[in-house]
Amino acid sequence: MFRKSADSGAPSEREHLIIRRVAEGCKNSEIAEALGTTEHVVKNYLRLIYDKLGLWNRVELALWYVARQHEQLAHA
Repeated sequence: MFRKSADSGAPSEREHLIIRRVAEGCKNSEIAEALGTTEHVVKNYLRLIYDKLGLWNRVELALWYVARQHEQLAHA
């Protein structure tokens, strides 16, 4: 079930990097290391991303990402 989005804008480039890493199965600590930041910053980004997209958790985020990839392939 989706929750109401506080901000319906599209994810930023940095947010897309985090979304992709989550969809790849990376842990927050792995994402933080790859981006050169802290795990706390990654957690904050994830909260913002969930709110922006109206999602609740990593699983929904990964599914959202995969669905967008399929849409892009269908339109290519």
